[in-house]
Amino acid sequence: MHISELLKTGKRPLLSFEFFPPKDNAGMDALKNAAAKLLSAEPDFVTVTYGAGGSTRQKTLDICGMLSTMGFTALMPHVTCVGHTRAELADLVDEIHRRGFRNIMALRGDPPKGETVFRPAPDGLAHASDLVKLIQARHDDICCGVAGYPEKHPEAGSLDADITNLKIKTDAGAAFVTTQLFFDNRFYFDFVGRCRAAGIQQPIIPGLMPALSYKQIHRFVSTCGASVPPALSSALEKAGDDAEAASAVGIQWVVRQIDDLLRNGVPGIHLYILNRAKVALAPAVTECFARYRA
Repeated sequence: MHISELLKTGKRPLLSFEFFPPKDNAGMDALKNAAAKLLSAEPDFVTVTYGAGGSTRQKTLDICGMLSTMGFTALMPHVTCVGHTRAELADLVDEIHRRGFRNIMALRGDPPKGETVFRPAPDGLAHASDLVKLIQARHDDICCGVAGYPEKHPEAGSLDADITNLKIKTDAGAAFVTTQLFFDNRFYFDFVGRCRAAGIQQPIIPGLMPALSYKQIHRFVSTCGASVPPALSSALEKAGDDAEAASAVGIQWVVRQIDDLLRNGVPGIHLYILNRAKVALAPAVTECFARYRA
């Protein structure tokens, strides 16, 4: 099922989740348990991330296969340029197509651990736009998603320069954009306005991560360039090591974000759930979605 077709129907805002390949058997069991619970939320699609340098290549595809057998209907494996030659990426795209998946999240990828500058592999690809072109050239029936950064990519010189790069990706054939996480919806709405002014007309799905602790959320934003509003940071810091109190803060915050975004007509919500079902299935979250997805 093509995610682009789901977006075109416009019947209701989409709901999607992101999973990541776990490191061990215990993590895989946790993922399976979370996925089984999340089926009740009726997500329209799910994505599976891709480890640095393709380290989880096989796991990523195997997890997509597993989720398909569980009943998830639209699967989107991530693919990055990191550590791969053009030929290796072509083979991977062919394998994804051969296994029946028709959606790919095309990313340049972050530099490998310990490095601060992205360097393409010999005969590799330097940009996500190059990857989109490769995918479309080999299989034009694959729907490509790409990433957008409401507070700009950490490596971009300015937000305008970052949006120029995003336009290159959409012009290359990307069907939609999913954003990096953010905690202030004003960043998203401003970003969408700038994109439309730049001629980017593809749907832009906001990506949200429920904040579960002060340390967790500050660790994530330190790598992706997002900011944490002082009110959220203060409430999480006050919750301290009380996991339930911190979770309540995060749920309350993300519910306000979701309600505001859906009320203003966004095409969907993508939740970075960290292989956990608890927050996505919290009553306040499911009730908020139910109001707009009936």
